Amino acid sequence: MNQMESQRKDMVLRQLEGRGIRDERVLAAMRKVPRHIFVPAAQQAASYNDGPLPIGHGQTISQPYIVALMCELLELSRENKVLEIGAGCGYAAAVLAELAHEVITIERMPELAELARKNLLKAGYPDVRVICADGSLGCPDEAPFDAIVVAAGAPATPDALKQQLKTGGRLVIPVGSNSRSQELLRIRRLSDTDYDTEPQGEVAFVPLVGAEGWPDESY
Repeated sequence: MNQMESQRKDMVLRQLEGRGIRDERVLAAMRKVPRHIFVPAAQQAASYNDGPLPIGHGQTISQPYIVALMCELLELSRENKVLEIGAGCGYAAAVLAELAHEVITIERMPELAELARKNLLKAGYPDVRVICADGSLGCPDEAPFDAIVVAAGAPATPDALKQQLKTGGRLVIPVGSNSRSQELLRIRRLSDTDYDTEPQGEVAFVPLVGAEGWPDESY
């Protein structure tokens, strides 16, 4: 076992299992995906630290625990089709690819969309589709989805994302009136018009910028 593999195993044991992550498939995915490949060279020594890291353009790669928690809340099976909003450097999409049949990830910044593509190819996830677009509007051409996960804080849950869920589908999203602090929600579609919302605790994400998110100047 090399140093990075050892650090990754320790990350899962201490940061994830130690905080209550129990989904064995999520834990296995987090042990497998090489997070250091997705981290900028200057940050690689901190790849498996317990916290977010800057990836440029004012964005971050999320704390490992938050990635694992959001994946666990999605309740994914190998047959699922998943939409991620906020590709960033591509790391969470790689974890999702270990858990689901099909993963589409949207990134509004062209530079980061290209970075995510390169990182995913390098890490061995060529089938993840990276789209450069306004993630707050989802991906209607590919809907419906079994699960949608949003890696940015929204002022309210975008209706477009709710409408793109299958019945029984799960949406995990940070929502809050403060663009730097939110409550993590799991929203389950019960029928064409009914949804169940479960609060999951406070989180802090960069803002979801877009037509159904924050305006550009908000951050």
